Amino acid sequence: MSIQTRPSSTDLLLPRPGVNEQWDPHTIHTYYFGFSIPEARIGAFLYLRCQPAFPLSQGGVCIFRDTDNVEHTDIAFLDYEITMPWPSVEANRITTDNGLTIDFVEPGRAARLTYSSGDGAAALDIIAEAVTPLFARGHVMPGEEDHHGGDRTPGGSEQFMHVTGELWLDGERHAVDCYAPRDRSWNQVRVERRGAVEVPPVGWSPMYFGNDLIFNQISFEPGDTGPAWMGLYDVGDRPSHHFAWIQLGDEVRSIRRVRRNVLEYHPDIYLPMRQEVEAEDERGEFYRFRGEAIACASLPAWPNASFHDSVYRWEDSQGRVTHATYQEIWFDKYQKAMKRGRVATARFAQI
Repeated sequence: MSIQTRPSSTDLLLPRPGVNEQWDPHTIHTYYFGFSIPEARIGAFLYLRCQPAFPLSQGGVCIFRDTDNVEHTDIAFLDYEITMPWPSVEANRITTDNGLTIDFVEPGRAARLTYSSGDGAAALDIIAEAVTPLFARGHVMPGEEDHHGGDRTPGGSEQFMHVTGELWLDGERHAVDCYAPRDRSWNQVRVERRGAVEVPPVGWSPMYFGNDLIFNQISFEPGDTGPAWMGLYDVGDRPSHHFAWIQLGDEVRSIRRVRRNVLEYHPDIYLPMRQEVEAEDERGEFYRFRGEAIACASLPAWPNASFHDSVYRWEDSQGRVTHATYQEIWFDKYQKAMKRGRVATARFAQI
């Protein structure tokens, strides 16, 4: 599978139904940006989700710190609204009702994000500049592919960015200088109906070690690792990943196999706290990474699922270290099983 790219114009795709058109109410357009400040154990989740059938939007700014964030309201700063008007769009600038601004100063290449809370508790001003092409991604959540086709072509993209700027949190200034992914979706039908998608927890682990090694995958834990989901889902013989790639300098390769092995789970929110990732690319070359969460949180992006973000410290097989987001999502069957303690194989970290 070759990795394609998207035109820069897709950054500004926010279509809405025409007169007398009726769209699936689960149709969404999304924007995600993030950053981390490892020395302060801080992660940021900046998100906009538009629902054009209504039209409504949701999103905002979530700043989390350390690993003891069990509830959404535990995090360092939360301004996330589930119901907002359609965002304001002026030229290349998109602004939400709660004040998050995404300004594509150069679509496909650079964006400036700004925000300031009304009470002075948090503000940010960052520039995200591309260090990879704008890669095409068909879908990110399992089940979306069942709704592809029809009059409105769905799509997605993702790109690694060099993120610099400033975060002000509770009166303290933090410099931002990291490498972080951004992604988006458009015209995807992401069904929220109960039981619509039967899948184990799905984890996204982008990593940037330098221009010579950039890795990205989204997968569930394969059965041969003894995952905590074993016995809850029947995944058949399908691959554990549904999207993955690696960039080595100017060369981009697809990934044909991913084996993600979780060593420890968070005792309260069940997010993987330590894990290993092994990947094999299209040419048969292998890559191995070990990671540990230094900050994590439950976040409110998906009310029908348990969604978590984290700052992971990753190490490659040569001992190089990087930090990036690790995100995971699962549904209530898994959450209840973990809470009941029926999963005997689960390995819990000491937090």
